[in-house]
Amino acid sequence: MSGEANTIPDNIAGMNFEDALSALEEIVKNLESGQVSLEQSIDIYTRGTQLRQHCDNKLKDATARIEKITKAQDGTLAITDLDAG
Repeated sequence: MSGEANTIPDNIAGMNFEDALSALEEIVKNLESGQVSLEQSIDIYTRGTQLRQHCDNKLKDATARIEKITKAQDGTLAITDLDAG
């Protein structure tokens, strides 16, 4: 089962961050309610793990693309990583 959780299905991979986060929040509510069977709990937990990984990947991608535009003394513009200073 751990191999399934590491593979993100196409229906999750196509989600934007907000939709994936919303689906993950719904799964948490269902699991916390205690009103799902053990088999359903296992299935939705696996989907939740996939959604969490997808959200993590989206955040990592966004972080890698964040850049800062700076203006040099001569008036030229430069783009640097946000963490670079």
